[in-house]
Amino acid sequence: MIGSNDTARAMAMMIVAMLMLPGIDAIAKWLSGSISSGQVTWSRFFFQIILMSPLLLKTRGPWFRSTLLLHAARGSLIACATLFFFTGLAYLPLADAIAIFFIEPLLVTLLSALFLGEAIHCRRISAISLGFIGAVIIIRPTFSEVGYAVLFPVGAAFCFSFYILLTRKLVKNEDPIRLQFFAGIFGCLVMSIALTWGTASDVGILTALWPSRDQWLLLGCLGLIATVCHLLVVYAYRLASIGILAPFQYVEIIGATALGLIIFDEFPDPITWFGVAIIVGSGMYVFHREAKLAAVTTP
Repeated sequence: MIGSNDTARAMAMMIVAMLMLPGIDAIAKWLSGSISSGQVTWSRFFFQIILMSPLLLKTRGPWFRSTLLLHAARGSLIACATLFFFTGLAYLPLADAIAIFFIEPLLVTLLSALFLGEAIHCRRISAISLGFIGAVIIIRPTFSEVGYAVLFPVGAAFCFSFYILLTRKLVKNEDPIRLQFFAGIFGCLVMSIALTWGTASDVGILTALWPSRDQWLLLGCLGLIATVCHLLVVYAYRLASIGILAPFQYVEIIGATALGLIIFDEFPDPITWFGVAIIVGSGMYVFHREAKLAAVTTP
C-alpha cells in the first residue's frame, strides 16, 4: 500500500523532472538546423548508456528474464517518441510543441485504466481534462496555422503513453537503474539501425554527421538531463500510480515557456499565460487533494 510520504516524494520527483526536461527540448531545437533529429535522438541514448553503466554495479539479479521483449518494446517506444518530438521542434515553437504533446497525460491515464486496471476517480479525470483544456488554449491548433508538423508531437504523445504503461508494469519488479539502462541500449540500437538506413537513403531526419566539439558538449548535456529526469520519473512511478502523477507532467510548460523566451525569443501572449495558469492549477489541485486524502488515511 502506498503511504503518504511515498506519494509526496513521487510528486516532488515528478515536479523536479518536469521543470528540467524542457532543457532537452531546447538543446534539440537549437541543434535542429545543423544536426538531424535522428542523430540527436541517437546521442540522447548513447550518453544515457555511458552515464548509467557505472550505476549498474548497484544492481542485483539475472539480466535476461522473460521481460526482455518488454524492455525492447519500451526502448523502441521511447526512441520513436523522442524522434517524433525532436522532429516537431524543427517546425514548432518550443512551448507549442510541448502543449500539443500534453494530450499524453490524458491518454496515459485512460490507458492505465484500460490495460492496468488502475482506478480513476472523477476528481482526477476532471483535473487532467482541465489541464488538457489549458494546453489546447496555449496552442490553439489548426492545420492552417502549423500544418502537418502538428502530427509529430501527437505521434510522440501516443508512443510515450505506451512507454509509460510499460514503465509502470516493469518497475514493480525491476531495478529502476537497470530499467533505464535497458531503455538506453534498445533505444540506441533502434536509432543506430535507423541512422544507418537513413544516411544510406539520404533521409533528412535520419542522416548522420560528425559533430563539432561544441555540438558534442551540447549533446552530452542533453543526455545528462534526459538520464537524470527519466530516472526521477521511473522512481516516481515506483512510488505512486499513473493517475496521481499524470497531471504533474503539465508543469513542464513552465520551463518550456521560460526557455522559449530566453533562448528563442518566443514570448507567450496573454491567452497562453491563461492556459499555463489552468495547467498549473490542475496539477496543484491534484497535489492538494492527494495530500488531504493521505492525511485522512494515515493513522
